[in-house]
Amino acid sequence: MAGSWYAASRAALAADVDAHLAGAGRAVSLPPMAIIAPHAGLRYSGPVAACAYATVRGGRYRAAVLVGPSHAAAFHGVSVWPSGAWETPFGPVAVHEPMARALAEETPLVHEDRSVHVREHSLELQMPFVARLLPDVPIVPLLMGRQTRGTAEALGRALARVIGAAAPGRAGEEVLLVASSDLSHYEDAATAAALDEVVLRHVESLDAPGLMAALEREPRHACGGGPLVSVLLAARLLGASRARVLRYADSGDVTGDKSSVVGYMAAALW
Repeated sequence: MAGSWYAASRAALAADVDAHLAGAGRAVSLPPMAIIAPHAGLRYSGPVAACAYATVRGGRYRAAVLVGPSHAAAFHGVSVWPSGAWETPFGPVAVHEPMARALAEETPLVHEDRSVHVREHSLELQMPFVARLLPDVPIVPLLMGRQTRGTAEALGRALARVIGAAAPGRAGEEVLLVASSDLSHYEDAATAAALDEVVLRHVESLDAPGLMAALEREPRHACGGGPLVSVLLAARLLGASRARVLRYADSGDVTGDKSSVVGYMAAALW
């Protein structure tokens, strides 16, 4: 997606990311254990994503686990990119191979299939912020196929077990969970806001079961509902006790067209 959804050159991308971060400010003092960020083109969702990523500045993380939905490929379970590095305009970002391997060993739902990542944007659109703000932090890319209750909940529990059991790095380091999701798609702004408010409410309540039930009743709430449930559940099991929606917006705030919008949310969990 480099050169279309975000700038392909290091200098241009740095200018874009830094401008979004400057506009976001920083509304919290304690780095979170998990964030939620959208994944549209940087022009559209970058201002909202920046509000989530601004909270990780100053945090000490030994890994960033990225959980996103598959838009281009339908498959069962969760595909992990198990080794090597992901290239970005800021340079390569290494994969945390021990954690990727541990997740695959923890549940058979996590498996390797690099082919489903090739055309996918939900994880790639997190990388401009990850590589800019956390350049030395390795990643664990996880792409969810069919977003069933069983898959979302099993992944959340597996993440909690693996992260909870992992040997820490330097003192004070944590694992950052990142859920990648846009909200409702191509509704008028008023309808979108009503649909999206359901997701915002469940996120702020740290209510993974309630969100899963809402998604089963109405899938239009979010394209990455399964990843949201997984990260909310994992964070709760790892001790998160509060969440905060940092910003809500829609694509019409950029385009000026409120007749058909995509909703975006930034949130942080502690």
